[in-house]
Amino acid sequence: VNTTESRPALHHQYRALKPSPEFDFKKICGPLLQKIKQEKYKNIITFGIGGSFEGPKLLQEFLLNPASNINYAFVSGPDKDEFNAIVKPLIGQKNLYIFASKSLSTDETLTCLKWLGKNRTDKNSIVITANSEGARALGFAEPSIVPFPESVGGRYSIWSPISLTAAVENNFTGFLQGAGLADSLLSGGSTEAKKYQKLIKTLAFSDIWFNNFCNKKNRVVLAYNWRLRSFANYIQQLEMESLGKPSNSASIFRETGQTIFGGFGSTAQHSYFQQLHQGTSEYSADIIYSPKAQSPLSNAQAQGQSSLLSSAHKQSSNLLERTNGNIPVNLFILPTLSLKELGFLLATWEHRVFVTACLLQINPFDQFGVAAGKTAAQKFLK
Repeated sequence: VNTTESRPALHHQYRALKPSPEFDFKKICGPLLQKIKQEKYKNIITFGIGGSFEGPKLLQEFLLNPASNINYAFVSGPDKDEFNAIVKPLIGQKNLYIFASKSLSTDETLTCLKWLGKNRTDKNSIVITANSEGARALGFAEPSIVPFPESVGGRYSIWSPISLTAAVENNFTGFLQGAGLADSLLSGGSTEAKKYQKLIKTLAFSDIWFNNFCNKKNRVVLAYNWRLRSFANYIQQLEMESLGKPSNSASIFRETGQTIFGGFGSTAQHSYFQQLHQGTSEYSADIIYSPKAQSPLSNAQAQGQSSLLSSAHKQSSNLLERTNGNIPVNLFILPTLSLKELGFLLATWEHRVFVTACLLQINPFDQFGVAAGKTAAQKFLK
């Protein structure tokens, strides 16, 4: 399906009921996870950026295990201040350093590897990559290399060994099972599957409609649970890298992807919500919350803001108090905050993006704009 780069997109294979050996997360990572548990590391530090950062970070924050004896840290680079603030105080302790990079040519990650220097050894580091040859060239020993296929895109790699840290103290299988359920509904023929397919089509159709015909170029993504505070960042990369493409001349749609922004709902209410309610730009919105897993105040905020945003224009005798309304809201209500529920939600979002791309007649799996940015930066390093 990735026609512009002449390669398949097979990240969903990790979610299969019976995955092939190349995509069997448990078989690939099981022995290594057992070894990590036996070592009783004090800190597990992951170096990565893009999909190698957003996915693992989202998962680790979502898991929220106060009883854990392990400190998980994530470093994106290449700012030395970030390295000094997060990594430097931990050097000398019992650390596991994880370098996560599909290509292993990402400047930010390689810079962190250089800064770590002799503090990295074969015993305290692993590399997760689709470039095993490059890993060996950088000095990683064979047992320290965790491979994944080239057919798994960075922004779709959350299902792969890239998310190894999430499985150290948790049952990662549930996460994959939730996503696998969504996949089965997308391709199924049951009544339940048809309802799911209707949902995906409705989400995709409405995104395109709002963007092309209602001037709603921006969509805000708000999660009203602290464990999902990085959800919007993950979705921002998923959507804007997948749908941020030139329009297809054969398509009737001139606008492709919307601009996605957002964050933790309660914090957002005290910053950019003012513009949502009374500004002059046009928006649509996605709101995510779980009634059983959060405080009554958070529930009230999620429902109240959803109602206010989507309601008709609120008249007031005082012009300064009038609110815009007319912001279409998709409300995602999670029964529980389990890994299975999160897996189902993220796979559903992928399906939304894929169907949108099909309707727009663009490729959601390439990223030539990202590559152009990397090339431009290299010119200034010389």
